[in-house]
Amino acid sequence: MTEPANDSPAPLPAVPTSTAETPAAPPPAKPASPLDRPPQPGARRPGGASRPFSQNKPRADRPVNPGGKPQLLDKKDFVGAKPNNRELDKLIEDELNQAMAGFDVTRTVEVEPKPANAAPQQGGRKKGTIVGIHGKDVFVEVPGGRSQGVLPIMQFEDVPPKIGDIVEFEVERYDSANGLLLLTREGSTQVVHDWSSVTYGMFVEVKVTGTNKNKTGLTIEVNGIRGFLPASQLDIYRVENIEQFVNQRLKVMVAEVNPAERNLIVSRRAVIERERQVKAEEFWKTIAEGQVKTGIVRSVKPFGVFVDLGGADGLIPVSEISWQRVDDPNSLLKVGDSVEVKVSRIDFDARKIGLSLRAMVRSPWDDFAEQTKTGARLIGKVTRIAEFGAFVELAPGVEGLIHVSELSTQRVRRVRDIVTEGQSVEVEILSVDPAARRIGLSLKKLAREKEEAEDAAEEAERLGDIAAADERLTNRAVNPNLRGGIGAAPVDFGKGGS
Repeated sequence: MTEPANDSPAPLPAVPTSTAETPAAPPPAKPASPLDRPPQPGARRPGGASRPFSQNKPRADRPVNPGGKPQLLDKKDFVGAKPNNRELDKLIEDELNQAMAGFDVTRTVEVEPKPANAAPQQGGRKKGTIVGIHGKDVFVEVPGGRSQGVLPIMQFEDVPPKIGDIVEFEVERYDSANGLLLLTREGSTQVVHDWSSVTYGMFVEVKVTGTNKNKTGLTIEVNGIRGFLPASQLDIYRVENIEQFVNQRLKVMVAEVNPAERNLIVSRRAVIERERQVKAEEFWKTIAEGQVKTGIVRSVKPFGVFVDLGGADGLIPVSEISWQRVDDPNSLLKVGDSVEVKVSRIDFDARKIGLSLRAMVRSPWDDFAEQTKTGARLIGKVTRIAEFGAFVELAPGVEGLIHVSELSTQRVRRVRDIVTEGQSVEVEILSVDPAARRIGLSLKKLAREKEEAEDAAEEAERLGDIAAADERLTNRAVNPNLRGGIGAAPVDFGKGGS
């Protein structure tokens, strides 16, 4: 008979009983949890079914899952995790204040006080006082600066600079070699040294060396740099003869620059337009009706003439060019003529100005009204024919109207049946209104008198003919040889005669 196997552990060896030599027994070890150990290949995962070894390999694109179903979380567990910007800003500000506690900024950074007489700056511009002029350089005291600035004297195109004058400028850059600020005046001509100093929008003075082959522009040169000025950029208005600018020095603006390709295009029109904009603001502040202005004729149209007044353009209507009738304005004015005109009308909203050229001379109506009275008879020239009558020029700039009812003693169906343009006629003045510039004329009275005179002449001629005939009969001689009749002797028939 087989004895059952003894599974009990073997007895431990004897342990000394001395407490001094025997160490204290360690606390019993806590049994390891399956979750505290790394998963073994092929082992059953806690809380889940086992799977083949090949499927237990962790992927490189996701973290290793120790296994087990994650615990479900309530929504309230995420409330505290939501970031609060205000609290974060408050924490950052508190940390910054603690770090900057006891730190004096004024001791570390020197703050320069603003001068009491510093000029106000507008749009990056400053104002300074001219303190010296040496050769071609004008030295300016820059407010708040530790060094002076220098301006080229060529930038003072309007008035020569004087010591003590206040100038407006912009700081271009700092010249460390000379310890000076290089200044520039807006819109003034700048100095060009080489291609690196040419920038878009700067104003330079160029010399016109000639025209291109197609006559579409001018070739220019500035300090050895060659460029091109298109004909369309010469002026605001079209320039017919561009050769008149050859060998002249012009102020232009850089419109396009490419140092790599040695390409430089400038515009004189941009300079003129900018100057006009500056003048226009001052012009519209001072313009008023009744003022007399001197301008340049810029364009001539069939309806009038446009005149450049320096800050804006005005229009002279064709009726205001002369007191006489003007059919073609080109016969009196040409582009480029200087004229003195009177401002007759202003529309500030639309910025339109009406001008008058004839208002600069005495009105011929005043002289005519003083010298001519009602009932006078004058010889004039028919200038226009309308359905209601004919206009007759009695003096330069003075016209009267013959109404259709005053053209003839007979009924008039067409005016041209009585008079034609260019015909000289004698008219009688019926009325004169100098204020309204109206004169009433008549041909009918003269025609009636002419008809009456003709009738009287015909009647007188008829009566004369009758009288002459009677006289001839009375003075007729008797022929003695005439036979028959009773003759001239008396006949005595007697008492019994029959």
